[in-house]
Amino acid sequence: MERAWLHQERFLLGLILHLLLQGRGDTFTINCSGFDQHGVDPAAFQAVFDRKAFRPVVNYSIPIQVNISFTMSAILEVNEQLQLMTSLLWLNVIWYNQFIRWNPEECGGIRTLSMVAENLWIPDIFIREFMDVDQTPAGLMAYVNSDGRIKYDKPMQVVSLCDLDIFYFPFDEQNCTLTFSSFIYTVENMVLGMEKEVWEILNTSQNLIQSKGEWVLLGIYQRAMKMTVDTGQYDQIIFYVDIRRRPILYVINLLVPSSFLIAIDALSFYLPAESQTRAPFKMTLLLGYNVFLLMMNDILPDSGTPLISVYFALCLSMMVLSLLETIFISYMLHLATTQPPPMPRWLHSLLLHGTRATKCCPTVPQKGTKGLDLAPAHLPGLKEPVELVGKVPDLREAELRGCPGSTMARQEDEAQKQHLVGLWVQFSHMMDTLLFRLYLLFMATFVITVIVLWNT
Repeated sequence: MERAWLHQERFLLGLILHLLLQGRGDTFTINCSGFDQHGVDPAAFQAVFDRKAFRPVVNYSIPIQVNISFTMSAILEVNEQLQLMTSLLWLNVIWYNQFIRWNPEECGGIRTLSMVAENLWIPDIFIREFMDVDQTPAGLMAYVNSDGRIKYDKPMQVVSLCDLDIFYFPFDEQNCTLTFSSFIYTVENMVLGMEKEVWEILNTSQNLIQSKGEWVLLGIYQRAMKMTVDTGQYDQIIFYVDIRRRPILYVINLLVPSSFLIAIDALSFYLPAESQTRAPFKMTLLLGYNVFLLMMNDILPDSGTPLISVYFALCLSMMVLSLLETIFISYMLHLATTQPPPMPRWLHSLLLHGTRATKCCPTVPQKGTKGLDLAPAHLPGLKEPVELVGKVPDLREAELRGCPGSTMARQEDEAQKQHLVGLWVQFSHMMDTLLFRLYLLFMATFVITVIVLWNT
């Protein structure tokens, strides 16, 4: 009787130990018989499901290896003001659950099963630059192999912080980082690794990019490092995503219209300086350019000072300077044809040097000093200086009237006035030539800059 009771006690103790130790060690094997005929029995995985709160390792002092990779399928938006990049990722997480084993030969050749990821232990992989609420859909599935390998794919819309440099907008190239790490487990508990090579991730992402919008993916680079927080170290993998803006939209909408307006303003120098239509024409161009800048203000970045804004400011400054020069020349020509003021000596020397350098006109001595002796200006809209100051009387007629000295003085005065008018007309032409060459230099610099930035 005692032997029977002792035998029964040993049997119960062995059964309890078997139930307690079930699933521990590498010898744990899931009974999968009948899976190919009656479907998967959830009770066969119940012991695994009960352990989802703990790392699936036999020796708890050994860290679990988690491999990650991702595929970038779209670049939705890059917000320069908020310094954010919005992209679509397919995150791939792979690890081994040491408590899941079955023999495929006993299960009708079944080697892979899909099950709800909520029933399994999932690594807490997160992106440090993530700046939004995780909107991952619920009820995702994980693929489990017969050797315990688990693959978990997670679609994500990632709104990540990115340090954007928009100085070369719209020819800018940005480098954003995506740092994958664990929030809970230190390096003593979890070690991160790469499931794919970086060039495989790049090629797959470039082949699957669905967005043909503003940005193009240039490259992806990777670096592994450890982050120390207090006394713990966390394993992390940093991916550098190199993207570049497609500039054709901004070239057509911003640079081409602005270049047309500045080129038309440069061609307006071919209008006569004394023409009454030159100043209104430049005013109309200046007004149109201001309207253009107001309309294009929404396209430009809201933060920072890109190079294109400097270009627009220079274009506006050139047009204002051209208008002011036209107003000044019109005033000087009007003053010269009515009562020409004496030209300062330094300005006369500068004009003499400029005309000698360009060989515009000869220089002959004038009364009392040597200087420029220009012929009367025969420009449209400019009256002859002699007509404005009165016709010179004939010498014989003046002598018959008995005032030969007065006649000679008046002739010399009219000649001096005529000479001053020619000087001021020459000065206006020199200013026009100088500003026109400045326009040409500015436009040539702009074209070369655009070509260099577009090809680099």
